[in-house]
Amino acid sequence: MKLHFHTRLPLLNALGVAIGAVLLVACGASSARSPQGGNVIRFVRNPDAAPGFKLDALDGQPLSLATARGKVVLLNFWATWCGPCRAEIPDLIALQQKYKDQLQIIGLTVDDDDASVIKQVVDETHINYPVAMASPEVRLQYGGIAALPTSFVLDAQGRVVQKHEGLRDPALYETEIRALLGLPIDARVETFEDTGQIFLAHADRASELPGVDLSHLTPQQKQVALHKFNAEGCTCGCNFTLAQCRIYDRNCAISKSRTEKIVAEVSGAAPRKGSPEKSPTPPNAALP
Repeated sequence: MKLHFHTRLPLLNALGVAIGAVLLVACGASSARSPQGGNVIRFVRNPDAAPGFKLDALDGQPLSLATARGKVVLLNFWATWCGPCRAEIPDLIALQQKYKDQLQIIGLTVDDDDASVIKQVVDETHINYPVAMASPEVRLQYGGIAALPTSFVLDAQGRVVQKHEGLRDPALYETEIRALLGLPIDARVETFEDTGQIFLAHADRASELPGVDLSHLTPQQKQVALHKFNAEGCTCGCNFTLAQCRIYDRNCAISKSRTEKIVAEVSGAAPRKGSPEKSPTPPNAALP
């Protein structure tokens, strides 16, 4: 798996808004109802500072997180060809207008089109927040952006407290924004530890990984396996560790095969055969 930004992402456009609606239930990134009843929103405990960037907005003005210091920020990665991205624009416009003194939405496009083409879309949709073209470096700083739209929620101190992939109910965004602003909300706020859901660099905190069955390992064996997952690089071309690759791309056959083999080795069972695999190499990518 290589970090090409047009291999999987256009599928979202083809599947349309319906896919975005399904993504509302994505693990660790949405509001939910608690077993005791009532709405719950979740923020990262001890959040990391958002990676900084300096870009030129489509209107020619310099754009950075520093320009929004003291405000809640919704950093929205999108593309003009992405159906769900286009569908949520009116809701983002409404939020920006309603909370304009306390909220700053920033749109970062991953289009390869000329800036004039993107500016035409911005003008046609009457976007009322700054939009810039995200550089490859910025995309990598924010974990590669595996799906569109992807939005990062930043508190007034510039820390990333939540990440959402796919089309979301605007009520969720508004509830999170109001909570961060100290305004009344009809929900309870819970916190969670980032184990790679927000930044892949924290995959080494995870005790479970997508598509990896650790249920038959002893606690000691599980720790050994997890250490190996975080020490060995995936050979699919992503430049991530095995653990990071399982979180970033759970469909990667290379990381799935290799983690299965490690689990078998740690448990003393014979490794599975017949799955594609390359020789392990150490990871070499700098992650946020």
